[in-house]
Amino acid sequence: MVAASLSVQPVVDASAWIMPWLDMAATTVFALSGALAAARMRKTLVTFMFFGAITGVGGGTLRDVLIGAPVFWMHRSAPIAICLGAALVVWFTPRRIWPEQALEWCDGIGLAAYSVFGAAKALSFGIPPLPAAIMGVVTACMGGIFRDMLAGVPSIVLRPEIYVTAAALAAGSYVALVSMGLHGGLAMGVGFLGGLILRFAAIRWQLGLPAYKDL
Repeated sequence: MVAASLSVQPVVDASAWIMPWLDMAATTVFALSGALAAARMRKTLVTFMFFGAITGVGGGTLRDVLIGAPVFWMHRSAPIAICLGAALVVWFTPRRIWPEQALEWCDGIGLAAYSVFGAAKALSFGIPPLPAAIMGVVTACMGGIFRDMLAGVPSIVLRPEIYVTAAALAAGSYVALVSMGLHGGLAMGVGFLGGLILRFAAIRWQLGLPAYKDL
């Protein structure tokens, strides 16, 4: 497995210039989803900012701790600034201009982007492919889990709708493609689009996985 992780390193390095942009985009849309959750509950500005921050950086924080990387927002001001800025945008924007499912759409974009970014960052730190793909899922899902816990609503991962599966598709596709030698940037695009399309389809048509039935 170590050899496998080393073999993908040049492919990951070739797309390193994309990763900061993908990170910032995912942080932004996740922070927006957190602030929109606070808006639905008509909370204070402080709560907006807290929800935006915990949703925006929560998954990435856990990922960095698990892979032994410096926690990203502790060494750069931009991620937290983006989260607080997103919260302010939602706070000062009339709720009526946001689509009814704006929270779900923003969360879906963040899910796909962070799935790919989390897996790519794990690979760049020498994590083998399978754990790296799992780190992509952790990065994508934990922010939403923290948000739902704070909001007091059933966690998205406990509902039957397709969510973790979309994150797994995005992260798994990316890792598989770079392991086969596909250019990192193209692999990111394929993984992102795959996860995004599946999650958006689940939102649009309320797709879900079958639940366990005791025979």
